[in-house]
Amino acid sequence: MVTTKPSIKLSGLAHRLVRDDLLTEEQAQQAFNAALKKRTPFVTYLVENELLQSLEIAQAASQEFGAPLFDLDVLDMEQLPIKLVDEKLIRAHHALPLFKRGKRLFLGVSDPTNLHGLDEIKFHTGLATEAVVVEEKKLTQCIEQALQATDSSMSDLLDTDLDNLDITIDDGEERQDDGDLDIDDAPVVRFVNKVLLDAINTNASDIHFEPYEKNFRVRFRQDGMLREIASPPVNLSSRLVARIKVMSRMNIAEKRVPQDGRIKMVLSRNRSIDFRVNTCPTLYGEKVVLRILDPTSAQVGIEALGFEKKQQDAFLEAIGKPYGMVLVTGPTGSGKTVSLYTALNILNQPDVNISTVEDPVEIQVAGINQVNQNSKTGLTFASALRAFLRQDPDIIMVGEIRDLETAEIAVKAAQTGHLVLSTLHTNDAPQTLTRLANMGIPAFNIASSVLLIMAQRLARRLCPHCKAPDEVPREALLEEGFKEEQLTGLTVYRAVGCERCNKGYKGRVGIFQVMPVSEAMGRIIMEGGNSLQLADQATKEGVATLRESGLKKVRDGVTSLEEINRVTKD
Repeated sequence: MVTTKPSIKLSGLAHRLVRDDLLTEEQAQQAFNAALKKRTPFVTYLVENELLQSLEIAQAASQEFGAPLFDLDVLDMEQLPIKLVDEKLIRAHHALPLFKRGKRLFLGVSDPTNLHGLDEIKFHTGLATEAVVVEEKKLTQCIEQALQATDSSMSDLLDTDLDNLDITIDDGEERQDDGDLDIDDAPVVRFVNKVLLDAINTNASDIHFEPYEKNFRVRFRQDGMLREIASPPVNLSSRLVARIKVMSRMNIAEKRVPQDGRIKMVLSRNRSIDFRVNTCPTLYGEKVVLRILDPTSAQVGIEALGFEKKQQDAFLEAIGKPYGMVLVTGPTGSGKTVSLYTALNILNQPDVNISTVEDPVEIQVAGINQVNQNSKTGLTFASALRAFLRQDPDIIMVGEIRDLETAEIAVKAAQTGHLVLSTLHTNDAPQTLTRLANMGIPAFNIASSVLLIMAQRLARRLCPHCKAPDEVPREALLEEGFKEEQLTGLTVYRAVGCERCNKGYKGRVGIFQVMPVSEAMGRIIMEGGNSLQLADQATKEGVATLRESGLKKVRDGVTSLEEINRVTKD
């Protein structure tokens, strides 16, 4: 009597493996039952017991269910959106978040038939989930590596030589640690030190420590754009903030009002970096922002600022005059301070007396007398200017003209044989003259004292290694401001992105409107003219607007049209 073996009904991936003769029905059923008993995924059981190779299973799964096959060896582990999915869900469903594109989350799985797992992750994240088939063995390793990285104490992630950085306070005294505070334990100390070092090494201009209800993030401003670089455990937020407050000699017990401080980090015998620190109370703790003040930023040379030849000549001519006023205007973060200190470095000679007053001094330069404005003690811009005029100055730099009193003293200094450099917050050069008039400065004094006004912005430079030509319709280029004759042979480039840059950009370049105040402009000012009349006169005299200067950078392939549209809002 012949007995027939009952047919085994297999479905999903197990059925495909049997159909491809990779497993017998009996092997598949036994493996399925054993995996169910051990509460382990079917594919994991097959690989752990060496019944099949990971690659064989992945290829079969990809062909059977039409899901893309992905090699985890090319994955950048630091870019995984691992925090979008709870660790329990990752382990329970053996699914690794790979990419997030809009509202879709791509999950690396070895068994794409696990629809229950995909649906549960979809429910918890609020994102549409899509399966990407990966090899089981590599998936297990990547999951452990990713989760271990998020769970590691910060001391495991940092270099061991970060503990002994030479960090001092604004007044030059060494910082004295408070031994009874928990803010000086090694992980916190080393994490803060590493963030400061990373910010310097990546040429960041600001560091943001931001507490929220369920997370705490650290962001760098690089090339004018903020980018998240770390997300420490939220329960460490108060200790990290307190550590920074101690380093900058703030009152760590006071959390209700903003505070200002300063940190100095000595990197070598010849180089130190200052950090200007500010805290501000928020709903979930104190936000801390550090502005990085690197003295080397003002030593780049005038050629590196981004001037066109005509603009550079006009600027150098103005600062070379024995008296008068040169004004630089633009929003916060537009590079005004670097431009002014570039001029001061040119003028800084043994035979001249240079004094500056700022709020605060951002770049320290040997040979220049620098004063920190301090309204609490009565040391205002105006009072410092009065003191300067009694100290036989040749050149005076005022951090910012904010009020009528400061403006009046600066104008008088410019009229009495001193070169005065300063900044204002206006949108372009012609508006600066009307701003001074609105402050209350008589038109005659403005016309007789102001030599040159320079408006500026900072645009990101395209990465020379990955920038690519961009197809922009002729009509669109004309609408953007290009002239018909400029379109011949014009190539517009776009940002691409590579390992050497930050989303297609690396570094920044200045965009300038350099407007010498001519006799014709002086007459317009004397007659009570407005900024529109001054702008028309500037155009007649060949002064390029900020927009025109930006388009010139696009024509030269220095930056993209998209970036110019971001920084010039004409």
